[in-house]
Amino acid sequence: MSGYSVIGMGNAIVDVLSHCDDTFLDHMGIEKGIMQLVERERAETLYGAMEERRQVAGGSVANTLAGLGALGLSAGLIGKVRDDALGRFYASAMPPGSTFLNAPVAGADLPSSRSMIFVTPDGERSMNTYLGISAELGPEDLPEEEIRGADILFLEGYLFDKSPGKQAFLRAADLVRSGGGRAGIALSDPFCVDRHREDFRSLVAGPMDFVIGNREEWMSLYQTDSLDAAMELAVADCDLVVCTRSGDSVLLFRDGERAEAEVSRVVPVDATGAGDQFAAGFLYGLVTGKDLKTCGRMGCIAATEVIGHFGARPEADIKALFRDAGLI
Repeated sequence: MSGYSVIGMGNAIVDVLSHCDDTFLDHMGIEKGIMQLVERERAETLYGAMEERRQVAGGSVANTLAGLGALGLSAGLIGKVRDDALGRFYASAMPPGSTFLNAPVAGADLPSSRSMIFVTPDGERSMNTYLGISAELGPEDLPEEEIRGADILFLEGYLFDKSPGKQAFLRAADLVRSGGGRAGIALSDPFCVDRHREDFRSLVAGPMDFVIGNREEWMSLYQTDSLDAAMELAVADCDLVVCTRSGDSVLLFRDGERAEAEVSRVVPVDATGAGDQFAAGFLYGLVTGKDLKTCGRMGCIAATEVIGHFGARPEADIKALFRDAGLI
């Protein structure tokens, strides 16, 4: 057995965060509030324009695993970095409770990945991501025995842009399920869904045991303006479906059961990592055998904590917040 409660697979990206205002975004031609893929030259320009930069070993799934590690679960990350300064930083900078499972690749053509994240005063984050080598992750990079021994495999939709990533997803899902574990995915972004709709639908209806998405992602996946219609199609495809709805309650469906988890409305300081930490709280509940509504409430509490401060990782004792809410 691997000893990992959750293994995540996604882009291994060094997050570089900085505050700015809307005027700066307009000046630099940055579309607010979404993740944009950029080329190497554009990445270098944006990096040079950032003030008071802060770097962390990021990526969506890495943020989720950081939250799980803080909650006391063992977590491993599958990702690809080059043996360069950023790659070595990434491999050595995983937070307590989580482990980077791949050695940096020596002599690779592409550099390690980085995402320039600009946070405006309203808490919105505008992500400009240069994927570099992380997008080249494929089946040959999978630590098969560790995956086979894990309880949960959690996949990141952002990694689905190239054929090797798709092949790695399918192989990893087969491995974890062969060992009695469960595989799930975060849809990640409506634009990601738009690019890979048919492949995502095949995943949801096939090897995925659970899927997490927000309102826009689900409606994009099923090409409908009705969330109710999207949810009806989703629950027909997958055993466990989660839909986050920004400030509204989270919808959860499993084997004919429907639950709603209420959300505490707060003004965000920084929305970076809200979805990632929702996933951490939800997965903690799933691994520890909580009921559907409790899983959703745990996700909401973790997400609320992270948007109350700068950065995508929890700063408070999330387990203590669960206790205060009577969830554990």
